Amino acid sequence: MSSTEHDVGGAGPQTDWESVQGSPEFTDLRRRLRVFVFPMTALFLLWYLLYVLLADYAHGFMSTKLAGNINVGLVFGLLQFVSTFVITGLYVRYANRKLDPVADEIRAEIEGDPVK
Repeated sequence: MSSTEHDVGGAGPQTDWESVQGSPEFTDLRRRLRVFVFPMTALFLLWYLLYVLLADYAHGFMSTKLAGNINVGLVFGLLQFVSTFVITGLYVRYANRKLDPVADEIRAEIEGDPVK
């Protein structure tokens, strides 16, 4: 193998990825990610399941007119899109504050750069 084959990602052939993955910093990074992702995923899936169940079993409620041809079902359906964008924004904010600084430290340590 040539030296470029070992130098994947610019980290150099001396990087022991198993030790990086097992490090307390990386474990903390994974924990921080899971603290956000798992509850938010469960919340969104419950919200979507509620929408589906209401659409299937609560026809009267979902067809309640709010204004003109706009009914509760349409509003709930559009709120599915809104909730997706809200979750995305919350994740970006969370990642910028809680995940990226730790990931930058790990990357700097692997690449041998001083932490900024």
